[in-house]
Amino acid sequence: MARRLSHEQRVLLLSLGAAAPAAVVALTLLWTQPHGTRARWTLTALVVLAALAFAASARAAVVRPLQTLSNLLAALREEDYSFRARVPRGADAMGDALREVNALVDVLRTQRLGALEATALLRKVMEEIDVAVFTFDELKRLVLLNRAGERLLGRTAESMIGRTADELGLGSALDPAVVPVLELKLPGGAGRFEAHRGTFRQGGVPHELLVLTDVSRALREEERLAWQRIIRVLGHELNNSLAPIKSLAGSLDDLVARQPRPDDWEADLRRGLAVMGGRAESLSRFLDAYARLAKLPPPQRRPVDLGELVRRVAGLETRLRVEVADAPVLKVRADPDQLEQLLINLVRNAVDAALETGGGVRLAWRAKGPWAEVVVEDEGPGLPASANLFVPFFTTKPEGSGIGLVLSRQIAEAHDGTLSLEPRGGGPGSRARVQLPRG
Repeated sequence: MARRLSHEQRVLLLSLGAAAPAAVVALTLLWTQPHGTRARWTLTALVVLAALAFAASARAAVVRPLQTLSNLLAALREEDYSFRARVPRGADAMGDALREVNALVDVLRTQRLGALEATALLRKVMEEIDVAVFTFDELKRLVLLNRAGERLLGRTAESMIGRTADELGLGSALDPAVVPVLELKLPGGAGRFEAHRGTFRQGGVPHELLVLTDVSRALREEERLAWQRIIRVLGHELNNSLAPIKSLAGSLDDLVARQPRPDDWEADLRRGLAVMGGRAESLSRFLDAYARLAKLPPPQRRPVDLGELVRRVAGLETRLRVEVADAPVLKVRADPDQLEQLLINLVRNAVDAALETGGGVRLAWRAKGPWAEVVVEDEGPGLPASANLFVPFFTTKPEGSGIGLVLSRQIAEAHDGTLSLEPRGGGPGSRARVQLPRG
């Protein structure tokens, strides 16, 4: 098999080929004319040496810039951005190429410095944050962790790199089927942790990212605040009922013990017992409402025609005709009983507000991206200036229980949706907006 010529050899041969016709003509004229032998050989040597010299110069003019480019590209491959090519003066193709390579080196150097600074910043942030960060490869072996992760596992990074998640006690935290907040018992700490999981690729290989946040203290604080709120509400309601009962009981005891008794003492006794019974009944209703709020069962989801449900709820209101807007058929996966209770609460509130001003109530539904939205609008006096609308047992109605809106929002959130209240646009009144995932 014939050996292939290199680029340098081809350039040299092409240069010699270009000079060959002129050299042949010159030598032919030299040797056919009457010249001396010494002159002939001297001129022949000069012609041959000149052809070889010009061919070598042409080879160098082509090869040297390519070697410079090769050295620059090799330096770039090794991430060495300190080299620069010397650009010849004037405008030519090779100068433009070398100039562009130098510009590329500057750009890559800037990007490299930016990447190094960003990486250094990321590492610094990872080391300083009080959140445990772990990275696992596709075989669930640990490849990276921060200082908080070391503290949580109770060992140094060098002793844990390469171990599997199960060996480290983090297998359950990587399971996507596990709830976000889970109980963990690790050498460096035990309690409830919120797990955030993610995936990324590095070097073309998939990796898993695990971030563990200790939420035990925060949850305990929230539980303490919740108990304080519950005790405050219960204490307030109990005092409101027990204080008059105690006072009436003392008055009735004095009445019975008085001698002689007044003529109307039996009527006073009956009135006092009736008041005490009414307060006890009111307290019982309050506790029933509280239990109802606290024991909302999980929704039993099935396909529900939203338009049919809205029309049925509107027909249940007898105090005022509720206008229902026409809309296309829209289905959601929901618990129809809970969703109906949610809409009944909203429509009842809207009608109560509209009756104060003689306005109307309008119901509508529509598809909004991945959501199904139900809107309840009233032409009442508008929302009260209070941030406690969703606080349990807060109410602006004389006979209100203060759990309707709280229960409604709880139902919406149990369906992975939302409930919001806002002023009605284009006039007085308010708007309740329920968003549920489309089924």
